[in-house]
Amino acid sequence: MNKEIFREFADIEVKEMSPGFFSKLIHTDNNTINFIDIKAGSDSPIHSHPHHQCAFVLKGQFEMTVGEETQILDTGKFVLIPCNVPHGGRAITDCTLLDIFSPGREDFKY
Repeated sequence: MNKEIFREFADIEVKEMSPGFFSKLIHTDNNTINFIDIKAGSDSPIHSHPHHQCAFVLKGQFEMTVGEETQILDTGKFVLIPCNVPHGGRAITDCTLLDIFSPGREDFKY
């Protein structure tokens, strides 16, 4: 069996993608999975990309703007972001998010 099928989450390198955003990235042929620990007060400016995105709040509170709508997402909430729709947000508390992108984010590979 291929060793790449079963892996240890602890073995994935943490990368600071932007100030206050610390990611563990998993890439497949079709998706990018991003586990992000975010420091309170850190923000992701409004941006868009050609990927569908599903963002789950695993812990904490994150304020998210998608298009013209802004909501505070608590633990257990998620948002579906269509491709090319402007979005961004900020961590109200220290939080952990799980982002799933389709297709995969080539720009996140390094």
